[in-house]
Amino acid sequence: MASFIIEGGHRLNGEIVPQGAKNEALQIICATVLTTEEVIIENIPDILDIQNLIFLLQDIGVNVNKLAKGKYSFCAETLNENFLNSEEFLKKCSKLRGSVMLIAPLLARRKKVSFAKPGGDKIGRRRLDTHFIGLQKLGADISYNAEKRSFDMTATILKGDYMLLDEASVTGTANILMAAVLAQGKTTIYNAACEPYLQQLCILLNNMGAKISGVASNLLIIEGVETLHAAKHKILPDMIEVGSFIGMAAMTQSSLLIKDVSYENLGIIPDSFRRLGIEIEKRGDDIFIPAKDSYCIESFMDGSIMTIADAPWPGLTPDLLSVMLVVATQAKGSVLIHQKMFESRLFFVDTLIEMGAQIILCDPHRAVVIGHNRQFTLKANNMTSPDIRAGIALLIAALSSDGISRIDNIDQIDRGYQDIEERLRKIGAKIWREE
Repeated sequence: MASFIIEGGHRLNGEIVPQGAKNEALQIICATVLTTEEVIIENIPDILDIQNLIFLLQDIGVNVNKLAKGKYSFCAETLNENFLNSEEFLKKCSKLRGSVMLIAPLLARRKKVSFAKPGGDKIGRRRLDTHFIGLQKLGADISYNAEKRSFDMTATILKGDYMLLDEASVTGTANILMAAVLAQGKTTIYNAACEPYLQQLCILLNNMGAKISGVASNLLIIEGVETLHAAKHKILPDMIEVGSFIGMAAMTQSSLLIKDVSYENLGIIPDSFRRLGIEIEKRGDDIFIPAKDSYCIESFMDGSIMTIADAPWPGLTPDLLSVMLVVATQAKGSVLIHQKMFESRLFFVDTLIEMGAQIILCDPHRAVVIGHNRQFTLKANNMTSPDIRAGIALLIAALSSDGISRIDNIDQIDRGYQDIEERLRKIGAKIWREE
């Protein structure tokens, strides 16, 4: 098990480029299974979750070739039926959250699929009901195999239908969408997720020959087609990395230029950090964070305490609340962080309290942060990364702390952040990996 050793208290300087978006890449790579022809994808991040998904695709028979750094070709001309029917397939799916988006492509291609409940971050219950209800609307029969702890699905014919999703689930919308493009007739998905990464999936599918309208809205209309064909696609920069670097610059009082961020696809992320008092300059498609000794959290117009909460797009992504919570510990003022979607993501605040942060954990979903205004720095600590986003938040806290910190279980950070220690060292961070 690897660890990070971090010497805090050093300012960063220079420029950094965000990796390709992890959450988009997981959807896009799974979509390549929908066609027997070659799909070429650029800007794929070299992180553990993506590596494991590519290995899984190779196991199921997809021909994967690395063409250049971050550029791959995928061709699912034939599928390995023996492996897809094996216990090994179920075992590998259970360890990889992103594998959930293989359900619809495999169901559309094979008319059947057995699938284990996927793994991933331990951040609370992440139900699959939206996926299953949508696929049932399209004609799938779904049963639970208690002996194998798997879901068995069959669909002789997929037929379009109208559906109103019970929640705007990103992965649920992605799965239903990928099944609907090869279903007979018209499918209408209302209350669909509309995140930029879901929009990107729609763009790829349309380039492959699908007929999807309403892209970027919560009402998607899909006219089913018989087959999809070859296409090329470039993945967006990772908005979570962009937000992480904004928070990192503020916490370390650093001047940092974040390059090629696809600003138009960041939504309210920049303004959410501005609410914490961070100065953000848009320079073309780059973001510049000037070095500041302090930053002051805004209040609402009536003077009440600022609340920052996650919400479906175009609301604030829940993946950045951990970073924003850490940033608030050194600001002037107080803020309520409300994590609505996951009930276990705020438990890492105990570690921050040990480092000297003033945080009141109200319940599993809400924490009040009382900013230090840099009256004293966080103390170095030995800690363990519980999930990807809490892991990067703890890393940011360690970079701003006084002394040498250690973060164990950094496989969690590697799952979402590519060569993070090497990229941070180039801008002045003192961080080492210890195997």
